[in-house]
Amino acid sequence: MTEVGPQRGTYHSVTLELTGDYANDFAKAWLGSILWVMQSPYRKNHKRKNWYAAVHKLSVADKMFAVPDCDISYRAIRSGGPGGQHVNKVSTAIRATHKLSKLSVLASDSRSQVQNKKLAKERLIELLQLQELQKRKAEKQEDWMNHNALQRGNPVKVFAGSDFKIRKQN
Repeated sequence: MTEVGPQRGTYHSVTLELTGDYANDFAKAWLGSILWVMQSPYRKNHKRKNWYAAVHKLSVADKMFAVPDCDISYRAIRSGGPGGQHVNKVSTAIRATHKLSKLSVLASDSRSQVQNKKLAKERLIELLQLQELQKRKAEKQEDWMNHNALQRGNPVKVFAGSDFKIRKQN
């Protein structure tokens, strides 16, 4: 994905997807700011010769959200509310707890324990999806902040001239 710049042949931002066995190792070497030392072909009368570009890692959203039953623990408890002796005798309410995140929900809508178990699992998955959505929103916000914040200095790579030769770093 690219965002085209104002001049022909320029870009405001470029997004690349790297795949393969060594993609993470390759990407780590490029994370940070990159210095390009050369006269700009688009601003010929400009005296600045140091141009910086930022390289950031973006998060990739999971395609499918599934929670296996082995990650959920169920516990039958007595429900509260009206019902007198019947409520106090039978444990029909279900508390479902996600083992990894420790989030839990309670379902006591039905008199059937099986039905309450289904409801508890649905509610727990909705809660986990909401938590994941909030996490993704925070990551997208951070990605956008990275897009706007460019650090000049301490470049991870330095290029000199228009021949794309990497200059030795300090």
